[in-house]
Amino acid sequence: MATTTISASKPAIKTNTGALATLVLVFFFWGFIAASNSIFIPFCRTYFKLSQFQSQLIGSAFYAAYFVGSLALYLLSSAFGYDILNKIGYKKGIIYGLVISIVGALAIIPSANANSFPLILLSFFIVALGFSLQQTAAQPFAIALGDPATGSHRLNLAGGVNSLGTTLGPLIVSFFLFGTPSAANANVTVTNVNNLYLIVAGVFGAVALFFLFSNLPDGKDDAKFEASKKASGSLILMTALLAAVIIVGQRTNVDKLPLLVITLAGIIAILFSSYSSASKNGDGWGAMKYPQLILGMLGIFLYVGVEVTIDNNFGALLKTPGYLTTTGLLDSEISRYISLYWGSLMIGRWTGAIGVFGLSKTGKNIATVVVPFFAFGVVLLVNIIYGNNITDLLPYAVVLAIGVAAFLYGQQKPVKTLLTLSLLAAFAMVFGVLTHGILSVYAFIAGGLCCSIMWPCIFSLAVAGLGKYTSQGSAFLIMMILGAAVIPPLQGSIGDIKTAEGGNYMHYSYLVAAGCFAALAFLAIRFKSVLKAQGLNFDEQIGGGH
Repeated sequence: MATTTISASKPAIKTNTGALATLVLVFFFWGFIAASNSIFIPFCRTYFKLSQFQSQLIGSAFYAAYFVGSLALYLLSSAFGYDILNKIGYKKGIIYGLVISIVGALAIIPSANANSFPLILLSFFIVALGFSLQQTAAQPFAIALGDPATGSHRLNLAGGVNSLGTTLGPLIVSFFLFGTPSAANANVTVTNVNNLYLIVAGVFGAVALFFLFSNLPDGKDDAKFEASKKASGSLILMTALLAAVIIVGQRTNVDKLPLLVITLAGIIAILFSSYSSASKNGDGWGAMKYPQLILGMLGIFLYVGVEVTIDNNFGALLKTPGYLTTTGLLDSEISRYISLYWGSLMIGRWTGAIGVFGLSKTGKNIATVVVPFFAFGVVLLVNIIYGNNITDLLPYAVVLAIGVAAFLYGQQKPVKTLLTLSLLAAFAMVFGVLTHGILSVYAFIAGGLCCSIMWPCIFSLAVAGLGKYTSQGSAFLIMMILGAAVIPPLQGSIGDIKTAEGGNYMHYSYLVAAGCFAALAFLAIRFKSVLKAQGLNFDEQIGGGH
């Protein structure tokens, strides 16, 4: 395998800040729509008279689209003999993705008017299908707009903007659906839905036009596409496994937990088998002949899965009698804790974006301390606007201080940061399991702070040195968002197990999250050795360059 050596003394490539500013717009709207889903799901449950499980199918349809869309893009590229995204360029890829999302947003309107929940699911699937193409293009595009070694910094900046969209989204969407953010029980009509998604489609259209007439580079590579039949076989096998599990789950009475364990074990086994086979002979594996890419696929699968599972099961845990309060919290009382979890992701991503601004070492250290607490203030302000009592959120500043220390120790080096935050998060999960009350709540919320900058670390390390395979590798990585469809229900199934006393194992189910973080720490160590063997050591370059 050809390798590329990155020298610490090589002059840094200047970041195209204008293009980057344009690009981060799409990151904002990914967060915005993700937030709107959390508001739209309760509406669907009431309007369509659904069970809680049925209402959650919106999330399932949404995340499944990422896997299906990325896989379809890859298989079509293989069939045509060239990388489609590489041929049209990242810029057009984002524009086409926005157009697909516009179609999905507009499709929600007749679906709601027809009182058809299946059509609503299809519409959300189409919206996310567009997001899949946008993400497959935007992630490597952000890395390509400057020095590859500092690509994680630009992804952190984009991620921070994404989190801003997630933070502001509930306020804006609640306004259009309910009139005010706090009017959760307002009488929502189809007209409200029509107005909301007409605006969403219009905004997507405006952003698409903005990109069309912007001065963004095309972001394409004319290198020859190499077929990767073995990688196709591996991914098709993974798809077949998922299809088989879904069919068995729908047609039989087999418990969900064994099926989910089989799914998780099967996906990991397929990836490790591919890793072993590609290491011996890279022919026919395409981007997967690079071990860092397969490590990244497993890393994204675990990271997205654990980020979503902490939140998705958190509400049920907070309502569990004896956990935080004697009787458990009501639905109306949990929002401030959920918001702080997602706010922690924003805090970390804003902090991780500091490196993109070219500050001095002293300036970076000062900003690393100031920015998190400023972002924490924004989160508290959002909660005040919602009408939440923030008194018991204030002590979280101590946890934030620990996070700041971890960020400073990581020095914005991808491997060191990933390892540090993974170990810290694993400890936090175990601590949360072994304790009760507000300390346990803070520990689980801290998982969001640790997760905040893992994506750019994993992504930039995974595509390092891929060259012409970068967009193909990006598609593989986006597919692994599939982890959000496997790990959360796995934890939930464990949490549903009844104890002899009549309770459940929801509290102890967070050991699943601890296991995911421990595995991410192991992957960080493997990343370092694999990349160093290829002459790619981003940690040393970043340290030497600043």
